[in-house]
Amino acid sequence: MSAATVETSLEYAVKTINVTKEYVMGKQTLMALKGVSIEIRVGEYISIMGPSGSGKSTLFNMIGGLDKPSGGKVFIDEVDVSGLDAYELAWLRCRKIGYIFQTFNLIPVMTALENCTLPMIFAGMSTQDAMDKGAELLSLVGLGDRLRHKPLELSGGQQQRVAIARSFANDPTIILADEPTGNLDLRTGKEIIELLRKLNKEKNVTIISATHDLKMLDVSDRIIWIRDGLVDKIENRAEINIDIGSLEGEDA
Repeated sequence: MSAATVETSLEYAVKTINVTKEYVMGKQTLMALKGVSIEIRVGEYISIMGPSGSGKSTLFNMIGGLDKPSGGKVFIDEVDVSGLDAYELAWLRCRKIGYIFQTFNLIPVMTALENCTLPMIFAGMSTQDAMDKGAELLSLVGLGDRLRHKPLELSGGQQQRVAIARSFANDPTIILADEPTGNLDLRTGKEIIELLRKLNKEKNVTIISATHDLKMLDVSDRIIWIRDGLVDKIENRAEINIDIGSLEGEDA
């Protein structure tokens, strides 16, 4: 089989074609994205990096179907999201994409299990089936003994594990992680990164993270660098020489 044949047979979880995004603020127009074209393969672990104001978060929102481009196209699981109405977009986000946020976004009055099952209930799953699957997911992230605990009864790392379990609730093809280690200490952040990588491999789910955390780069397949609304460069992890170092108390 030729290299060209292999290339055309690749499946893409996300594909953007010359995506632009402009925001009008009074008499000024801000171009947040100036023509971004990227392809992210199914099962890849991608980190999107860039300085504040680079357009990184805007691109992240486009990929997640949280915003629509001013120009160009965004394909999620081969669906052009720019052509979807609000109902279709909500359906796509509910069933195709899992979200992990820096601030966890758990509902304080709900237990870990109830937080985890909420997306399944919204998707129409029966309560019992959702509870069974939620318990399985929480066990998968190491919280099988914390099902009945509410967020305030959990550490930051445990809350983020609940958020990770919740993101897998509806068997998404893509997980979007927005600064998933931003509110965690170094050791807990490393545990979360390793957990995401483990789930990425076991479930063949595409993980796309917007991050400033260099530890995230160490587990990424590729890193997309955004600057001034454009793709500055795309690097394979093997091409980058990063000395992440070790945490206190760990063997070097």
